[in-house]
Amino acid sequence: MSSADTLTDRVRRRLITLGHAPTRAAVATAVRAEYGSPIGDQTLVTLTARLHAELVGAGPLTALLADAAVTDVLVNGPQEVWVDRGAGLQRVHCDLGDDTAVRRLAQRLAAACGRRLDDASPFCDARLPDGTRLHAALPPVAVANVHLSLRTFRPRGFTVDELVGAGTLTRESAAIARAVVAHRLAFLVTGGTGSGKTTLLAALLGEVPGDERLVVVEDATELRPTHPHVVSLEARPANAEGAGEIPVRTLVREALRMRPDRVIVGECRGGEVVELLAALNTGHRGGAGTLHANALDDVPARIEALGLVGGLGRDAVHAQLASAVQVVFHVVRRPPGPGGAGGRIVTEIGVLQVDADGRVGVGPAWRRDGGPTPGLERLRALLTNRGGAP
Repeated sequence: MSSADTLTDRVRRRLITLGHAPTRAAVATAVRAEYGSPIGDQTLVTLTARLHAELVGAGPLTALLADAAVTDVLVNGPQEVWVDRGAGLQRVHCDLGDDTAVRRLAQRLAAACGRRLDDASPFCDARLPDGTRLHAALPPVAVANVHLSLRTFRPRGFTVDELVGAGTLTRESAAIARAVVAHRLAFLVTGGTGSGKTTLLAALLGEVPGDERLVVVEDATELRPTHPHVVSLEARPANAEGAGEIPVRTLVREALRMRPDRVIVGECRGGEVVELLAALNTGHRGGAGTLHANALDDVPARIEALGLVGGLGRDAVHAQLASAVQVVFHVVRRPPGPGGAGGRIVTEIGVLQVDADGRVGVGPAWRRDGGPTPGLERLRALLTNRGGAP
């Protein structure tokens, strides 16, 4: 290992231990502390510039991450890189060197997030300074090679009209969505991984009147609705000593004290669903969130399972859900067909209903392949009760 490599490692460890983001000023301070002897100003400037680029940059992946069409970059090894440009994964030529170079790249990206990635902590799930979502896994937990998963972040979200133009929404489903938002019905956006849930949620939040205050809670900041009054809260993982964690569930409770008009949870994946249901039942109408689910029918069971994680019994979950959420938008990513059509599309809009036993189900109100269904009458009734003119 060269002396420069040794200095890089020492600076990286110092920044992680102190929990400092690798800004130029922080890198300069760490270089001065770790250099081991007096250092001249010119040497300090030169070393700081080089180490900052090494600690922050994405190296050969930079061009892929800068491509506006790319949503995901996946690294399975030094010579195996895949990207998703909205039509499924495609392998691309991108030479990352050898296993050691990929490991250093992973550690560099983790350090840019202020996170530790080594044999003692072989996983990292964090957000890069530009908003890109990073997940890294080191061997031997990751068999054979270092694995990187990067989900790009776009500073501006889509509008509803743009999603109509892209084919995600039809004019009919867009009209239903706008009515749901305008009349403050609480809703969830559901679908599988990478189906476009966050994109759709951000677009719908852009339809909220500008005089309302949105408080958005996320595990890692991804939502960027085009709205004049958005307050974002981001969860914080534990530091290298295992202290300082602030989970999403805590932030949802804090959000209720921030005078929100609408509370939004970027993704319900744990016990925070209990706080979200409580918030939607205490006067915060029109809230929203996303949820992993393969179909509309799976939504109650998914919320029930998450509620149990949060300490809420089955009956209590259904009782809360019945009055908390009214509408579900289900998004699917379809591969291109023979004619090339495909992508992320809203396939169904569902409305919640309660059976005689008090169990909540989701019935379709609109289907992309069939248009309105009998459930649309229930949705019209909900809109009418909120002063709508469906």
